[in-house]
Amino acid sequence: MTSQTHAHWLEIRRTIVVSQMAPTALLITTVALLQFGLADTDLSVRIATAGIVLASGILGALVQFQSASEAHALVERNPEAPELAASARWLWVIQYVTPTIFVVIFAALMAALFL
Repeated sequence: MTSQTHAHWLEIRRTIVVSQMAPTALLITTVALLQFGLADTDLSVRIATAGIVLASGILGALVQFQSASEAHALVERNPEAPELAASARWLWVIQYVTPTIFVVIFAALMAALFL
């Protein structure tokens, strides 16, 4: 594997990790704010909260999905790098499992905010 390929792989991994930070932080913050009465605030505040969390989650999921697709393409272009292929087999988790978990948590938070 060339150093350029390795650097590209590391950049993709870094992008995936960073793209998970904002949605995770917002989910955690929303849970914390629910403990302090967020569900009892005006409807407009709750709708704004839902929109902020949803937008962050959608953007994070798009970046993760695109980065995982880019990683797959990098592996296909570099069949001589088995270490990439070994890691690439787990990219489905980033593409499908992580966004699914976000949706489940988001749905639970929306129930707590609006029901």
